[in-house]
Formats: sequence, structure tokens, C-alpha cells
Amino acid sequence: MQPTKTSNAKPPAANKPGAPAEADAWSLDDHWPELLSSLSDQFTENVSALQSQIDQLLAKGRITKLEHRTLNVPAERIKLAGISAQQIQRFYGGRIRQSHEKINMADLVEGVLQERKQELGILGIALRRKLKPVEVLIDPTVAHTFVNAVLDWGLPFGNRVDVRVDLNAWPQHARLLMRVSNDGVPPSSSTSSDSLSWMLIRQIALAAGGIEVTRDVSGEGVSFTALFNRTVQAVDGISAVELSDEHSSMFKSLSGTYVLTISPSLQIRADVRDALREIGISSDSVVDFNQARDAIKGRMPNLIVVDSEIKDENFDRFRNELLREVFEFPFVEISPDDSSFDMSGFGEFSMAKVGRGNIREALGTAVMFELAKMM
Repeated sequence: MQPTKTSNAKPPAANKPGAPAEADAWSLDDHWPELLSSLSDQFTENVSALQSQIDQLLAKGRITKLEHRTLNVPAERIKLAGISAQQIQRFYGGRIRQSHEKINMADLVEGVLQERKQELGILGIALRRKLKPVEVLIDPTVAHTFVNAVLDWGLPFGNRVDVRVDLNAWPQHARLLMRVSNDGVPPSSSTSSDSLSWMLIRQIALAAGGIEVTRDVSGEGVSFTALFNRTVQAVDGISAVELSDEHSSMFKSLSGTYVLTISPSLQIRADVRDALREIGISSDSVVDFNQARDAIKGRMPNLIVVDSEIKDENFDRFRNELLREVFEFPFVEISPDDSSFDMSGFGEFSMAKVGRGNIREALGTAVMFELAKMM
């Protein structure tokens, strides 16, 4: 005998034992992708209509260019939220068809920066970049979306943006770095490190595969690093630089280099000056970090030699101030061990060391290595 169908008007409690309750027949957990897609579509469609009306008001002379820009800024932010939500849902749902190609990341990043040049100017962003050609196997559209998402994530945190593309020392993967500084002016309280843009970055990295992302958030701004495991070629690597004790072409290329030495020891300052003079490098010396700050205002050095005796919290503060002005900066430490000589690694805070008794013999090589890494 067939069971009698339950009427829609009948309370769920009257269902037969073992039959699914009516309240369990639908769950938002199963439909959040549709909800996200619907909301993002509403955002983008209606904001586009709003922007069209704003453009018409400007064309008719009903609003000024400044008013037009003021209205467009929040509209663009809403539109970005909608587009980001759409992209997150598409990557999550596997709706992005990828075709991996050999892409020069330096060219791609430069292209994105040029596309957004006007926007960055309007926002008052001071942008610096150092882009070395490194090739990666990745879908071009995915890579383009990824770089834009990285910018969108970082821009709310400050007005000084440094972007770098290079080859990581080990493992040898293409590396995209971005640092955003706020010059002591904290971002808006509504700024979140876990924004839609960050979710998009993580979802792209997961969907594309072979991308490892890390970030650091502090009171002074944010930093971001992406390593691309599918690196196929690197150009202009440090391995191409040969270091020699002879007066090679590398020595000759250092003629315009300027070094600042910081040490309270007159003997160390004199030894460093003589060692640098032998390889054609001009230098000045100061006794402490306050004098160093004054010297840098007059001329920015290419490298700083610092006495290990004064490497304390004042040095950390001085270096952090300097790194807000330049994306990276080489240091060589003079250590108390007379015979020590250690090359630096490739980390941001790695530093070469030369012993006090080894300055004349080893400082030139250490300085050349550090400067070669900056090329």
C-alpha cells in the first residue's frame, strides 16, 4: 500500500517517523555559492548603472570633475567588492579554465602597474618597483587577476608601495614582493587584512597551484610575498657575477658607488676608508646613527658599513627607517673577530660580516658581493 502524501499545510511534527522533516529539505549551507553570486552580480550591475548616471551628470555640467571623482571612489570600491566576490566564487567552483603559458612576470607586473597608473596617482600612492625578468608557467588571465588582487589587498594600508619581482635564492622560484608603508598614519579602522582581496589571493593560489603566499602585518604597514614553484627560467641571476681580487670590470663599474661607515672607532673608520679606496669606492664616515641620518639627508649611500659594537635596538630603528625610503638596502658588519669573513644570504635582513683584522683583505669582496645582489 502506497503511503499517503503529506500536505504542505500539515505541521512537520506530524510527519511519519523516519521521514525527513520539511525544515531539513533546504539549507543555506548548500546554497551559499548562489547567494554570493547573486549578491556580487547585484553589486556590479547596479554600480555600473550608477557610474553611468554619474558620467552623464558630468557631461551635462551638473557636477564638477572633483565631485565626479568623489562620487566615483566609493562606487569603484563597491564594484571591486562585487567583482572580487564573483572571481572568488568562480575560482572556488572550478569555473576558470586555465591554459598555462610561459609568462615573464616582470612584464606582467609592469603592465598591471601601467594600467593602474592613473588610479594610483589619484590616490596619492608613491610607487617604486624593481622588476627582474623571471619566467613562470601560469595562465595569463589568472596571473593578471592575481597581481591585481595583491595590489587591491595592500593599497588600503598605506601610501608608499614598493613592488619587486626577482628570483628567490633557495628554492629558486620566481618571487613577487610588495611592501606598503603608511608613514606613521594608521589605515582606516575598517581596513582588514582578511578582506575580499585576500580571500581572492588565497583562492587563486589554491586553484592555480604552485603559488605559495605569505604576509606580515604591522603598525607600519604590510608586506606580501608570493613564490611561484613553476619557474622555468631566470635572467640576470647573481650567479652570473664573478667576484675577483683583480681589478676586473666589476671593480671599474664601482667608480660611482658611495659608502657610509658608522663606527665610534677611528681605527675602523680609517681601515674601511682605505680598503674601499683600493677598489675605487668613495666613502664618508660618522660615529653614530644620528650623524648617519644627517649624512643620508645630504646623499643616499649605496651601502652602509656598520660596527657590530653599536648593533643594538638603535640600529634596528635606523635600518627600519631606511627601509621605508628604499625597498632594500645592503649592509656589511665589522665584527670583533679579527679573522671572520661571512657572505650574507638572500634574506631581507641578512648581512655580510668582516672581522676587524680582515678589513683590508676581505671588505672589498664583501662590498662587491652585496652591491651585485642589488643589480
